[in-house]
Amino acid sequence: MKKIETIIRKSKFKAVKEALHEVGVNFFSYWDVTGLGNEKTGKVYRGVSYSTSDIQRRYLSIVVNDNFEEATIQAIIKSAATGDVGDGKIFVSDVNESYRIRTGEKGNDTIN
Repeated sequence: MKKIETIIRKSKFKAVKEALHEVGVNFFSYWDVTGLGNEKTGKVYRGVSYSTSDIQRRYLSIVVNDNFEEATIQAIIKSAATGDVGDGKIFVSDVNESYRIRTGEKGNDTIN
């Protein structure tokens, strides 16, 4: 099993969610997060300049069976990319085991 963590633009969340559903990923967790990045542009709103060094993003945590890893990653990349700095990152790590709390089952079937 793999844990895929990604940080994306909030504006791309709906597209990413739909792309994940299309490839069969129907469960994941997400949070609104703030981070620092390479975007150094400022914004002006009503004559006041604001720093955009604090970037609002959405963080997704997805656990999939090994055979869904590549499809999941490609769905995120295709739906989240704008081509601009700040599109986000994807991190992949191994998951040793999973358990279904309700039944006590363990293994790959618990994440279906």
